[in-house]
Amino acid sequence: MFRWLSALVVAVVLSGFAVLLLTGQYLNEGPVLVRLTRTHGVHVGDLFVVLGWAVALLAVGGLLWSAGRRDG
Repeated sequence: MFRWLSALVVAVVLSGFAVLLLTGQYLNEGPVLVRLTRTHGVHVGDLFVVLGWAVALLAVGGLLWSAGRRDG
């Protein structure tokens, strides 16, 4: 059950990131937190992307951990 849930989390997060990359837009970028250049910066909406990335990596880690336990 845990492996299926982890795989589903990875699939959903990666699909969401694919949509963001294809559209080039966020639903709500929010204010700029850190200005990198005059026209670019880190927005509040970028934190959502980083959080999703971290959740997906944890799910992959869970898959690897459960596979390692089973293999022994």
